[in-house]
Formats: sequence, C-alpha cells, structure tokens
Amino acid sequence: MSAEDAVRGPVRWRAAMEAALYGPGGFYVRPGGPGPAGHFRTSVHASPLYAGAVARLLRTVDEALGHPARLDLVDVGAGRGELLTGVLAALEPGVAARVRPYAVERAARPPRLDPRIRWVAEPPAGSVGLLFANEWLDNVPLDVVEDGRYVLVAPDGTETPGGPPDPADRAWLERWWPGAAAGEGRAEVGRTRDEAWAAAVATLERGLAVAVDYAHTRAARPPYGTLTGFRAGREVAAVPDGGRDVTAHVALDACAGPGAALLTQREALTVLGVSGGRPPLALASTDPAAYVRALSAAGEAAELTARGGLGDFGWLVQPVGIPPWPPA
Repeated sequence: MSAEDAVRGPVRWRAAMEAALYGPGGFYVRPGGPGPAGHFRTSVHASPLYAGAVARLLRTVDEALGHPARLDLVDVGAGRGELLTGVLAALEPGVAARVRPYAVERAARPPRLDPRIRWVAEPPAGSVGLLFANEWLDNVPLDVVEDGRYVLVAPDGTETPGGPPDPADRAWLERWWPGAAAGEGRAEVGRTRDEAWAAAVATLERGLAVAVDYAHTRAARPPYGTLTGFRAGREVAAVPDGGRDVTAHVALDACAGPGAALLTQREALTVLGVSGGRPPLALASTDPAAYVRALSAAGEAAELTARGGLGDFGWLVQPVGIPPWPPA
C-alpha cells in the first residue's frame, strides 16, 4: 500500500505528513534507493568538515562529563548513518573506543553499516554524552492553520479549510505565532516539535542535546508559513504523496528548554574551528598539494557557514547536567 493509499483525504496536515513520510511506502521508510540524500543536500552531505566539527563537540562534552567509560552519541534522524560514520572516523582511537553510537531512525538499517552503530527506533533512555539531531525536527509532522482554521489536504495536495484549532494548538499559536492565533495569514503549529524535542532531551541523563534545522523565531515568523517539498534535488510543491519530502521550518525558540542557547550554524561552527578563510598563497609554492587540500576545505567550510544558506541554520543547544555551550 502506498503512502497515498494510507490516508484518504482531506485530512489535517499532521496526519497527511505522518502517512506520506513514515506510513507504508512513505518517503523516509521505503526500502532501497538513495535515501533522503538523493533528494536534498544537508550539511552532513556537504562536507566531512561537518562530521569533524561534531566530533570536536563530542570531545568537549566528553571533557565536561569527566571522560566517562561509556560515551553515548545519539544521532536522531540518522538517515543512512552518514553523520555517525563520519564522526567515528574523525575521533582518536582512544575516544572512539568509548563511544556507543546510536542511529535513531524509523527506516530499516542499511546494509554494510559500521557494526558499532546501534540502529534503534527511539533514543535510548539514560544516555550520557551527545544527542544530535540534524534536520530531524523539520520532518516531525504538524498541523497547518490558515485564517484561523485548520488546513485540510487531499493526497494530491488540494487544500480545503477545516475547523478551528483545538485549545492546545490555539494556546501554542497565541504564545508563539500570535498573528495566526488572531486569524491572520498561515502558520505551522509547532507544538508537536516542542513535544518531540522535549521527549528526546528527557532521554539524556547528562550531556548536551543539539537540534540543527531550518528555523525562525517569534519576532520574525513568516506570514505565509514555510511548508514545502523536495524531490530529486529540487524544491517542489508540498504534496503528501509519499514520493517527496514534506517539510516546514522549525520554531526553535518554542522548542528551547531552560538553559538552552540559540545560535546560527555559522556561529556554532566558528566556535568548533570551521573557517572559510583561504589558505596563505605562500603555501602554494612550498607545498602545492597541501595548498589544494586547504583550498578545497576552505570552499567546503564556506558552504557550511554561508549567509543565506547553510550558515543561517539554527542550532538549539540544550545542556543537561553540564555547563552551557558555547562557553561565555
């Protein structure tokens, strides 16, 4: 049964997204094929520098925890395990030997994955270490409200107005997207993302939880929302047919718990040593091969930190029982 068959519309967007992304034949769970990487480019796919930066962050967390005998690395929304594979390769053998890597995914385990990586459906309870969620929250299904009413959607993407928001969703809108609560424009109700993130953070006994995503804050919510689709490397209409990603930017400020920090990816990666600065030209004369490598790395770093691109992604950083990061 296809994802389209799983939902008989029109239904609210939350149900349609759930079926299209995670139902039978859904975009994220269908076997075979290139996986999400064949449809859109994330920071993980852009450069190994990203995995190297996460490895440095894990070392910082390890030090804050006092170098425990077991150091958990939990990748929520792990795709095909690309980030975990890169982080393990970037770690020193002594650190890597203590790391217990978990890939949290609803799809089946891919073949030939590093046997050290545990493939699980939910974050493990009682983790001590780093929980990292790169572009996960934007695929947590949510409802859409327009002109003060839920938006209903059919499998072909046709939308019709539904009923008024229930009390919990109305309360969320009043606090975090007040224009939409007043019946103005269109908004995505981020309450489900708040709950999903709180549940993930609650599995962490001590350490650091990080969510990285397309984001916006209360002071600058987009008046017409952000719901869209991606297929084969192109942005397309948001149609819940199971053949494309359906995604919406994340209200990361609403997700943030006590003590959390919000920063851009550009700021976070700068702290972690990722710089787009060009290597000195003199290096081209003394060591041409090293110069070419450094120039390539600078180009990749520039993409990861670019204004108007990946560098504008939001990082929500939530410490649990350790000092804040980044340090003041």
